[in-house]
Amino acid sequence: MNVLNVPEPAFMQEEEITLFSDSVGKWIDEHAAPEAVQSWLANSSVPRKLWNDAGDAGLLGLSMPEEDGGMGGDYRHEVVLMRQLGWKGADHFGISLHNAIVMPYIWHYGTAEQKARWLPRLQSGELVGAIAMTEPGAGSDLQGIKTTAVKTGNQYVVNGSKTFITNGQLANFIIVVAKTDPSEGAKGTSLIIVETDGAEGFERGRNLHKIGMEGNDTSELFFNDVKVPGENIIGGGEGQGFIQLMQQLPQERLNIAVQGVAAAERGLQETLAYVKERKAFGKRVIDFQNTQFKLAEVKTKLTVAKVFVDHCMGLLLKGELDAVTASMAKYWVTDIQGEVIDEMLQLHGGYGYMNEYPIAQLYKDARVQRIYGGTNEIMKLLIARTL
Repeated sequence: MNVLNVPEPAFMQEEEITLFSDSVGKWIDEHAAPEAVQSWLANSSVPRKLWNDAGDAGLLGLSMPEEDGGMGGDYRHEVVLMRQLGWKGADHFGISLHNAIVMPYIWHYGTAEQKARWLPRLQSGELVGAIAMTEPGAGSDLQGIKTTAVKTGNQYVVNGSKTFITNGQLANFIIVVAKTDPSEGAKGTSLIIVETDGAEGFERGRNLHKIGMEGNDTSELFFNDVKVPGENIIGGGEGQGFIQLMQQLPQERLNIAVQGVAAAERGLQETLAYVKERKAFGKRVIDFQNTQFKLAEVKTKLTVAKVFVDHCMGLLLKGELDAVTASMAKYWVTDIQGEVIDEMLQLHGGYGYMNEYPIAQLYKDARVQRIYGGTNEIMKLLIARTL
């Protein structure tokens, strides 16, 4: 999709990336066609088989090295997947969280034994990943978590509850943010893996009913004396969790920005098609000056957003994306996403308010972008600290 007519950066124009994008688009057409997405919405989840199909197609572990059980690509491949899902309206499939958030924690910080044990199973789809940060009483404030993982002999006992967990109903591989030493505050935080299959004391709560992103399972999780092997602490030692989170959050926030641009691009494409066909007062809606001006504003804002996100992608590929710049991308792009999709819905008139029109779903889905991954208010706070 090139509805903005913005040239791709050179690193996205390589033939291998272009061919990969085409193949991903075809896979989505086959496995996540509009009628399939409607079934996701009705069931508040994608089918479990879709994860195995994605693994068979080589779409899991895209940026993980082949020697560690991945597909041997890099962040560009993750961007291709996120974009194609957004362009085709299949972004309720939580594959990018699995690929570009969960798996990197294992690759960056896992021991050799942990990588060998988990990465190939995450790549095949045997394991579906989630990360459990948010708690009923702790959202963007990760230092305020109450979940504990207490060492007892050669294992940990995990107690606590998490909420708003993406992939929560299907995930059987959960990175749990827990306090291994509550007296140490942030320094006492660790990331511990809970493989849920057969785990006594682990319970899934409700598949939460949301304003948007209804096709993705988002859940409450409960840990009641869940016994976890001692070797499941990511990195093999306690107290590293907060640093690990801080180092990986820039990529998570860039992911959100990438997804925001892709969804808004789809909105623009849908809106252009609508206003060119719909007539009012004897002429097409596109022929009214107000429509032209509004769409000119939308295109300009999205062009600036895309160029900035492309810049951030280049920084990340070079290992130079810092937390502040990622925070800027996350907050600004998601604000713009909500703003322009609202304008485009308005151009649909009453039809924009009908769920059968894609712009209505895009409008609902956009709202959470300003909340998860750290609220936009937290992003501004992080940016302001550098002034």
